[in-house]
Amino acid sequence: MADKNNLIVYLEFEDGKVADVSLELLTKGRELADKLGIKLEAVVAGDNLKDVEKQVFPYGVDTLYKVEDKRLYPYTSLPHSSLLINLFKELEPRIAFMGATSIGRDLGPRVSSALHSGLTADCTQLEIGDYTDPKTGKEYKDLLYQIRPAFGGNIVATIVNPDHRPQMATVREGVMKREERDPNHTGTVVNLKAEDYIKDEDYVVEILDRHVEKSKVNLKGSPIIVAGGYGVGSKENFDLLQQLADTLGAEVGASRAAVDAGWVDHDRQIGQTGVTVRPKLYIACGISGQIQHIAGMQDSGIIISINSDPDAPINKIADYVITGKMEEVVPKLIKYYKKNSK
Repeated sequence: MADKNNLIVYLEFEDGKVADVSLELLTKGRELADKLGIKLEAVVAGDNLKDVEKQVFPYGVDTLYKVEDKRLYPYTSLPHSSLLINLFKELEPRIAFMGATSIGRDLGPRVSSALHSGLTADCTQLEIGDYTDPKTGKEYKDLLYQIRPAFGGNIVATIVNPDHRPQMATVREGVMKREERDPNHTGTVVNLKAEDYIKDEDYVVEILDRHVEKSKVNLKGSPIIVAGGYGVGSKENFDLLQQLADTLGAEVGASRAAVDAGWVDHDRQIGQTGVTVRPKLYIACGISGQIQHIAGMQDSGIIISINSDPDAPINKIADYVITGKMEEVVPKLIKYYKKNSK
């Protein structure tokens, strides 16, 4: 089967803005499309889509498919699924990306199932490479490497989809970097009619009222993060981390083990099943450094590890390691910072 020359990103659209995760996928999509010598395309569906192209063209989008219909906003499963399934049948994309958000988790499996394409969720890396089938010896060139932790994070799996298209993957917000390609780049806008792709009966669900509570925790935007793991030991010791964070003007984060222990809320969880962060300074307290956690913070500017175990895996990626009990080390950090910042 000959590959078509396009990579498509599904854009999430809320409150007049394209979601950050979609822009991050456009950045990665442009990089991969350049490697393959193919077009980067995007599809957006919703209401009030005027000038949405100005938000996405700087990321190097060659073609933007716009489907404007007030029934397509806010997102509901059937209309958006039908749109992508029928559009992908027409365009036959080689690769398709969407965010691993509540929308992408709902939409991706529906589309891949209908197209029999396969889908890798929660990828932490996306690359292009070759593959040889060990059974048949058949060689495949320029496949999408869909890379993610597997088996409880004990290995990193590289997944390929040799024969079916599109090669589909979802990625969490913050995992990929977001970078504009060229502020002056312009592509082509293709306006599509919703009724050409979506049946009237797909609009069976009508949203009468909608309340979206925004998270009060801004881990992604914080330049300094003080994060605690299972080694913190108790909810009371997390109060100590909060004191350090308040002193430094930082946010408090946590590993999954600390969240599972009930010491801190889930919206502070950093890692493969939480948020991905890139602060200038990351202070890891009592965090052993499982692969899922590392995936969420390894791009931090400076990493300081405070751990009573000198052989904790996180120490391998830390710039500075303080070996000791966090209950003793953290009060000293607070004291010395206050003393030297006057």
